Amino acid sequence: MGRSQGGFGTKLHLVCDSHGIVLAVWPTPGQRHESQAFAIVLLRAQRPRRVHRPRWPQRVAGDKGYSYDGIREWLGRHHIAAVIPTRKDQMRDEAFDKKTYRRRCRIEQVIGWYKECRALGTRYDKLAVNYVALWLIAVIEKLLRKYGKKLKTGLSERA
Repeated sequence: MGRSQGGFGTKLHLVCDSHGIVLAVWPTPGQRHESQAFAIVLLRAQRPRRVHRPRWPQRVAGDKGYSYDGIREWLGRHHIAAVIPTRKDQMRDEAFDKKTYRRRCRIEQVIGWYKECRALGTRYDKLAVNYVALWLIAVIEKLLRKYGKKLKTGLSERA
């Protein structure tokens, strides 16, 4: 846990796809800036190499906290389009895709869904590894609720 203006706190960095499936979770101390965890959390979300399947997403959407040249360069090196609005002190990006950026609300919805679990919303765990493990358990539970019925019917048809 880190120290912030309100006391000890934690920032949670999530990567999810357009369907709301969490691909990566990374906690940082509350006082650390979002841009410092960007590459780490995206590296945790990369897919394994497979033929005819991209390793990285085509686009990454983020808020203005991720609008830095280093982040844009990192995305460019990995051939990922940045859907990040510019800050007031930066020149406006004419290629900014507003339609894709509007779908960024999915990450806010995902955080809201998971924070319904009281232990995730308040972070009772002292160690970050335990907090991440709790997030992973919540993600697995959500996936089993969503896709568990399909798995059961698929398994019963094979038997």
